[in-house]
Amino acid sequence: MGLASTVTSVDVPPAGADPADTPRAGAGREPAVTAGVASLAVRDLLRGTRRHGKVLAALPHAIYLEFADSVPEPRVIAVSPPDAIRLPNAIVTGPREASPAAPPAGTECWAGGSRVMACGLDIRIVRWWDPSPVFGPLSRARLDHGSGVLARLYAAAEHAPGLAGQDGPGQLAACCASGDLAGAVEAAEHLVGLGPGLVPSGDSVVSGVLLALRLLGGAISGGTRAVWLANWLSASVTGDAAQRTTTLAASLLHCAAKGQAAAEVSAVLLGMAGQEPLEPAASRLLAAPQGVDLAWGLVAGCRAALLLSVS
Repeated sequence: MGLASTVTSVDVPPAGADPADTPRAGAGREPAVTAGVASLAVRDLLRGTRRHGKVLAALPHAIYLEFADSVPEPRVIAVSPPDAIRLPNAIVTGPREASPAAPPAGTECWAGGSRVMACGLDIRIVRWWDPSPVFGPLSRARLDHGSGVLARLYAAAEHAPGLAGQDGPGQLAACCASGDLAGAVEAAEHLVGLGPGLVPSGDSVVSGVLLALRLLGGAISGGTRAVWLANWLSASVTGDAAQRTTTLAASLLHCAAKGQAAAEVSAVLLGMAGQEPLEPAASRLLAAPQGVDLAWGLVAGCRAALLLSVS
């Protein structure tokens, strides 16, 4: 996969919950106890006191749980099986049994004490994985080569980008490459929430740009301008993200702003840095939902980082 499932602690599950506080998938049906490997991005939410939330969506590939506004971002947790894309806010569990009817959005859930109760599952967190890939010093030539390979693979991808034919992504890329802060902020804010779905394409493009500027731009010589730009863009797109895009997309923007990436994106970033094979990682990312948009953002962010580092 490219991103190691770093074990930072092992928790002993707390005592059984009060049955009155146990959400169930159906009347008389006991929750299924399962182990989970959780992202460090949601550690504070999972290890804190019990917080009640609601099911945002229950899809075949993932369950999305939303918690109150008082919880720091990310406020959405993704519960997914091992073969699904591992978002930076994900808990990975075993394969989920198909149920006759998915619980409706708004169904109660709760998290805390290294445990999650939702959709007929009682998930006990036993390990943690780190969504923030680490890079050593990176040469400009290596990054230039890696971004070129990803651009070639992206151009040959089976799926077209979600915003194909629109000017917004190109404007963001051009403003970032020229160091036009005001223009980049305006272009990024325009992209947030643009496109259909739980994670609009515009949000994925912006997330890719932020991750490349911060993580790869910060690893090359003279990359301080790239990180500076990432800081400003992060502040502008996350400030009112909850009002501009979906709840899940807002949480993912907050993760990207902190340098936290999906495992598939981290594998591509490590491949661009020459630390892991790039082509297999890129193929997996490009096959995932929003993968083409993320890859476009990664290439744009890398090219901007290279140009900004010249001076």
